[in-house]
Amino acid sequence: MSQLTGKDIVSIANISRLGLSDEEIDILTGHINTLLENAQEMIATNTDGVEPTTQIITSAVNGFRRDEILPSFTAQQATANGPQVAENCFVVPRVVDT
Repeated sequence: MSQLTGKDIVSIANISRLGLSDEEIDILTGHINTLLENAQEMIATNTDGVEPTTQIITSAVNGFRRDEILPSFTAQQATANGPQVAENCFVVPRVVDT
């Protein structure tokens, strides 16, 4: 598997609309390449004869609860601390150009 370069990280950051410093680019390049190396090592691991599992914790108890209506905030209470609110909704900057 090939290594990512700083140029690749800048491209991904631009698509994600992230501004990264040169130091952050260097750090992320190293971290992501380490993750990719670990993933490659896992892919190369021989798992012949290993039983597949769907749940690794066998002592788990069903964590689902009954679906009950409980007291909750009104829309006005939920949006009360929002910096900008219109019609009981948070107003946020447009992210995707139409």
